[in-house]
Amino acid sequence: MAGVQKSGGGPARGGFMERALDEARAAGARGEVPIGAVVVREGVVLAADGNRTRERADPTAHAEILAIRQASRALGDERLTGCDLYVTLEPCAMCAAAISFARIRRLYYAASDPKGGGVEHGGRFYSQPTCHHVPEVYSGIGESASAELLRDFFRARR
Repeated sequence: MAGVQKSGGGPARGGFMERALDEARAAGARGEVPIGAVVVREGVVLAADGNRTRERADPTAHAEILAIRQASRALGDERLTGCDLYVTLEPCAMCAAAISFARIRRLYYAASDPKGGGVEHGGRFYSQPTCHHVPEVYSGIGESASAELLRDFFRARR
């Protein structure tokens, strides 16, 4: 797929992904699906959050959406040009669209999501002709830690 680079390509940014994993752990501790996201610009964290769909009774309160909203408020702009997003799971189609609309420069995600992903799986949002902005995409950074966190969370609920 155009624009997607697999296996953790691009700059090594494990520290920001570790922050996203911390947000995911906090989400899991709140009973949310453990997904975390961090928005970074010029090496500075602008926003970080984890899933809050249950807490807010809001199906759009995904970690990526919440972090994008916070970063937009911090910058006073709906366009996050020059910003990078680190997220612990491949974004769903809704989040992929928000990332595109926000003009995120680079998307780094840890684990792939064959069931609900919208970047390399499912609708592959960035491959659609109606997608006007495609971020650089790097996957696999912190993949094993994220996958383990998700497995443990769902195993405990079965």
